Amino acid sequence: MRDVLGAVLSAACVLSATLPALAIPHTGDVAPGFSLPAARGGTVTVRTFSGKPTYLNFFASWCGPCNTEAPSVGRFYRTYHKRGLSILAIDEQESPSKGSEFARRYGWSFPVVVDDGSARASYRVIVLPVHVFIDRSGKISTYRIGEMELNEIEDAIRKIV
Repeated sequence: MRDVLGAVLSAACVLSATLPALAIPHTGDVAPGFSLPAARGGTVTVRTFSGKPTYLNFFASWCGPCNTEAPSVGRFYRTYHKRGLSILAIDEQESPSKGSEFARRYGWSFPVVVDDGSARASYRVIVLPVHVFIDRSGKISTYRIGEMELNEIEDAIRKIV
């Protein structure tokens, strides 16, 4: 019995130490920072968007829902950029050419960065797409895993602009 109790307590300690690391960002959390190479050259940091409402769109060219949402993400940028919206597309561990080609295919004129895994880790991205909407104060307004309906994306954008 003592061995069983010891095993249970050990497992509880491991889980309690691990679970916070698996926790996703929540509304009101300060958005984690990162610095990543841009698909077209240079480096982009989250600080670049400081003080601006920002939409982080984690995607990959092979992701079906990412391809479905992409044309509308471009339209939302054209509509809301004049109201201050910034969008940063974060290509998950593909080559810069894949990220650039995806952006060209969908007419994106906002920056695309190639994630080396650091942004994915900071934002706890385990599936794609992931949508993160950050308000002007740098806090997460909406964090969503998976495909969003277009009206949901627009509502989240309106909330931060």
